Amino acid sequence: MSGGLVALLDDVAALARIAAASVDDVAAGAAKAGAKAAGVVIDDAAVTPQYVSGADPSRELPMIKRIFWGSLRNKLLIILPALLLISAFIPVVIPFILMAGGTYLCYEGAEKVWHKFRGHHEAEEAAPAVDRGPEAEAKVTKGAITTDFILSCEIMVISMNEVANESLLVRALILVVVAVLITVLVYGAVALIVKMDDIGLHLAAKDSAGSQRVGELLVKGMPAVLAAITLIGTIAMLWVGGHIMLQGAYDLGWHMPYDVVHVLEAPFAGIPVAGGFLVWLVNTLSSAVLGLIWGLLVMAIVQPLLKALPFGNKKGEHEEGDVAGPPPAKHSSDSASSHKP
Repeated sequence: MSGGLVALLDDVAALARIAAASVDDVAAGAAKAGAKAAGVVIDDAAVTPQYVSGADPSRELPMIKRIFWGSLRNKLLIILPALLLISAFIPVVIPFILMAGGTYLCYEGAEKVWHKFRGHHEAEEAAPAVDRGPEAEAKVTKGAITTDFILSCEIMVISMNEVANESLLVRALILVVVAVLITVLVYGAVALIVKMDDIGLHLAAKDSAGSQRVGELLVKGMPAVLAAITLIGTIAMLWVGGHIMLQGAYDLGWHMPYDVVHVLEAPFAGIPVAGGFLVWLVNTLSSAVLGLIWGLLVMAIVQPLLKALPFGNKKGEHEEGDVAGPPPAKHSSDSASSHKP
């Protein structure tokens, strides 16, 4: 009896050790996968605030909440099962899915750069969606969820690619952790960003001179913060997309593009202290430049085709909330003025 009990305790201890190791594997894998997908996460956080720009302040958080739950459902109920099935039965397809997503990121980033330098501004609606009724607000929210779906696909595929050598169960657990944490991180940051001017107005109304200065700084600084986030998101798209294309081409046997990048990195590799950072910087800049070039080439092919389609809308002619893109960022100043007495 005692021998059986000891054996049972040994089995329990062994299972506990396995479970602990699995938890460590999941945590390490989630950190690795999340870090690799960071560029797309930044872009996701940069895009979403623009969907609620101009909305009544009382509707901002409810709209973000709906987008949050839509994003989480997309990741856990659609993207995750599809990726697990693909990785289990046809893993050879994953690099091509990854490169397709990389091409999308390059295209979107290049399009933003092109419009910036051409001075293009998308047409604004006469009134915010919330002022045009619940149907318009629902359409904006649906458009945001659809755009998020594309970015979520890329985040999950990048994460899957980083943990492809793990078992199916560990991959599933890692992707669940990545999906939940990244969604909470992105939409928590978005909620903070869109309410920052409200916080500033609240501080500005206090009696303390220090609070008033901080509040005024927040209100006045939010347009610059939103512009900086948009710029960072564009650079992140080009960098991540370009790197995906470089690595994908290398893995498929076309080594020349990445070999050129390695040649550019070589002079910096031996520099003490700063060498590692400089190598990373060269790699990142090379990826971003390649992403811009590839995105412009895709633009040159895709946009004439879209214009030729009888049902295709040109960029800028879509209604607010369509998948083609969000309305221009104007949240902070407009929202701030709407709060003023």
